[in-house]
Amino acid sequence: MKSFRGGFTLIELLVVLIILSLLAGLVLPRMMGRTEEAKRQTAEVQIRSLENALALYYADNGTYPTTEQTLKALVEKPSIEPLPQKWKGPYLEKGILPKDPWGKDYIYLSPGVHLPEFDLLSYGKDGVQGGDGEFADIENWNIGRK
Repeated sequence: MKSFRGGFTLIELLVVLIILSLLAGLVLPRMMGRTEEAKRQTAEVQIRSLENALALYYADNGTYPTTEQTLKALVEKPSIEPLPQKWKGPYLEKGILPKDPWGKDYIYLSPGVHLPEFDLLSYGKDGVQGGDGEFADIENWNIGRK
């Protein structure tokens, strides 16, 4: 009687491991780049949402919050002059001021340097002003123009 030995040989296992390694080498870098791209797109969407909330604030009060009042004016009535007379907030859903996808506060300047009403931006992945590629800032005056 012949005995049958089941299982894989060492060569077969090595071939499978090599194939899996090659696939991982091709797929993982593409997936990693998508994560950063998704974060940048999320920041753009949040900036647009903040712009809409600022437009509602302006419609009620006739002015935008000042730089000193910060974006917190969208979720709680400012106590710093000039006090809004017709504040009807919160102007953001659930009364929560979002942080950028990297966990930092959005930068808000009013009046703006680049736009007369306000500038709104995130310093991106590195959290430092300026940069290129995945380290580039996301700015309301440049969204859709890059």
